[in-house]
Amino acid sequence: MSTVNTEKLSSARFAEATDAFVEVYTASVDFDQRMAQQDIEGSLAHARMLQSIGILTEQELKDIQSGLAQIAEEIEQGKFQWSIQQEDVHMNIEARLTDLIGIAGKKLHTGRSRNDQVATDIRLYLRKEIDLILQQLQRLQTALLDLAEREADTIMPGFTHLQVAQPVTFGHHLMAWFEMLSRDRERLLDCVKRINIMPLGAAALAGTSYPIDRQMTAELLGFSRPSNNSLDSVSDRDFAIEFAACGSLIMMHLSRFSEELVLWASAQFDFIEMPDAFCTGSSIMPQKKNPDVPELVRGKSGRVSGHLISLLMLMKSQPLAYNKDNQEDKEPLFDTADTLLNSLRAFADMMPNIQSKKENMYQAAKKGFATATDLADYLVRKGIPFRDAHEVVGLAVRLGIESSRDLSEISLNELQQFSQQIEADVFDILSLEGSVAARKHIGGTAPDTVRKAVQTARKQMQLG
Repeated sequence: MSTVNTEKLSSARFAEATDAFVEVYTASVDFDQRMAQQDIEGSLAHARMLQSIGILTEQELKDIQSGLAQIAEEIEQGKFQWSIQQEDVHMNIEARLTDLIGIAGKKLHTGRSRNDQVATDIRLYLRKEIDLILQQLQRLQTALLDLAEREADTIMPGFTHLQVAQPVTFGHHLMAWFEMLSRDRERLLDCVKRINIMPLGAAALAGTSYPIDRQMTAELLGFSRPSNNSLDSVSDRDFAIEFAACGSLIMMHLSRFSEELVLWASAQFDFIEMPDAFCTGSSIMPQKKNPDVPELVRGKSGRVSGHLISLLMLMKSQPLAYNKDNQEDKEPLFDTADTLLNSLRAFADMMPNIQSKKENMYQAAKKGFATATDLADYLVRKGIPFRDAHEVVGLAVRLGIESSRDLSEISLNELQQFSQQIEADVFDILSLEGSVAARKHIGGTAPDTVRKAVQTARKQMQLG
């Protein structure tokens, strides 16, 4: 005679106990227990709705509320006994609730399934995590604005192909980072619109025959509305993939920031001094100061991008409706949220303490003929076609290379051998200061423009 595992969920259907290995292999409680708060929140709203339609009595509702409050306290204090036999966070909480309050605990699951329950919990969890991520994102943006304002006059080389291209200000460069994060913020806020739709009430896949009030439950949980289709409700993970995509873009941006910080902190560039608290030394080379935080953030960007691909592959072949595959959605999501939160926090803490080495930046900007484009623009304003101006400047640059001089160091007589249109006022635009000051249009690198951009950004952040 086969043994029956009386601890097994829906054990009456089965004549054999679950294989011990399979029991562990299929359980998710080790990682999905982090959604306990959301599971309790969803159950409280569901219970209130069930009482409103007469499924639960007022006393049963009070018992459920009291029992769930005790469970929440046990979890918070680390006293809750999680069981592999109960498979997941949902059944662990339900089993404990039944132990505490009896039959009312069993009635709580009326009109819902673990399928719509978990879909609801994930959305509640992501909503909370995005709020925390947005807080860290704002901290980092504020740090960038403060630093950009402080460095609005600091001249550095701007690069294309990692070659000196044109002079810019350090403040302008930092504001480019700010703009990337602004787009990230917009994407997250837009992502929340699709996360904030409630699947609870879809039950297993077809809805329920009970006269549930989904609008009431949605309002209690702060969702914008209930979902429209029960099949889609329990199987949809688009919102999770979208969150991972937003996370991948944020980490890609942080990785680009990290790459520049690592370069700038190197002896070859020597543009910035990284704060000691965010660096480590070498076990054998006492002179080393390694920029570990930006390097690690750069490395973690691949981790989050990998989670995005994992979620896409998880969903790509699934038929409607819910499948056990979807148990694999949580760990990538949890790790994406954790990585985002920690990486943004690290950057938000680090950036206010970055120190620029202004003279090194300035001298680097003087290399590579960074004001060559300014000379070409000068000639165009004198009436010379741009292509002809381009050739004139090329000849001047060749002279500079041959004589190891910057364009601003070549005499007027020497410049005039390439074009008689060049006059003494050319040196106003060949200086680094003149070059950046001339770019005073919206989005330009001029110091005053950078300060205005910072002011505008601060106002937008206050409104947003």
